[in-house]
Amino acid sequence: KAAKEHSVPDDLDKVLENKVMETVSGLYYIKMSVVEMMCLDGTDSEGIVSKSVSSHSDLIPGVYEGGLKIWECTFDLIDYFSEAEMQFTNKTVLDLGCGAGLLGIVALKGKAEKVHFQDYNSTVIDEITLPNVIANCVSEGSRMGSGGDRKTSKPPSKRPRKSERLLDVRTKCRFFSGEWSEVSQLLLSSNKPFSKYDIILTSETIYNPDYYSALHNTLARLLDKNGRVYLASKAHYFGVGGGIYLFEKFIEERNVFRTSIVKIIDQGLQQCIMEMAFK
Repeated sequence: KAAKEHSVPDDLDKVLENKVMETVSGLYYIKMSVVEMMCLDGTDSEGIVSKSVSSHSDLIPGVYEGGLKIWECTFDLIDYFSEAEMQFTNKTVLDLGCGAGLLGIVALKGKAEKVHFQDYNSTVIDEITLPNVIANCVSEGSRMGSGGDRKTSKPPSKRPRKSERLLDVRTKCRFFSGEWSEVSQLLLSSNKPFSKYDIILTSETIYNPDYYSALHNTLARLLDKNGRVYLASKAHYFGVGGGIYLFEKFIEERNVFRTSIVKIIDQGLQQCIMEMAFK
């Protein structure tokens, strides 16, 4: 799937028109079910929503890669940022396979210098990621709603006013859709100045072993020599075959990165967070 850069619209407020907001982990996000209904009405040029509905699947390899749903390991990684007191200040960050973009938004709110967002599907970037990022670009004086609630359908107590919304989105963020290998090619061959990423964040992107080579190569091409990758995943994905230990073995065999499992969450199906860096 060819890579495409999505421009940030001039009128940021227009992006949030007719959007229904919820909060999760203190962040705004667009209510997915409303987006899905609007997409079924024709705003989805890729047709991923109707294909997802008709096939009763959150994943259709090569067509739709799950970006309309917030996967649970995303929250594991957000929790880990707090526990490990992760510093994003002045860092360049990539949210790879971003979906709702919550990981990149946390980095942005943590004063990252640049945050880039990538998802396989252009519909996800336009209808979900971009609106989410804009909704969260507010000054610290504006409360984010009901704080630490993991999930609440109650709307945030205060929508950001125009005057409060920072223009960081335009200066700090770039948005890309397409396959990993195509996006890395676009970035590396672009006329725009590009510096490799200090931090690459990715959640639940290793469910399918068929993608391991493309993911490994993308990380190797885009990560700064002193950079770190933080990857959240389930120990095993039933029915698809991937999982953290299989991916760890794949990485070890390539001998490019060193890995360490920095956190294991053992509630029900085991979930892990892995840190990667160049050897």
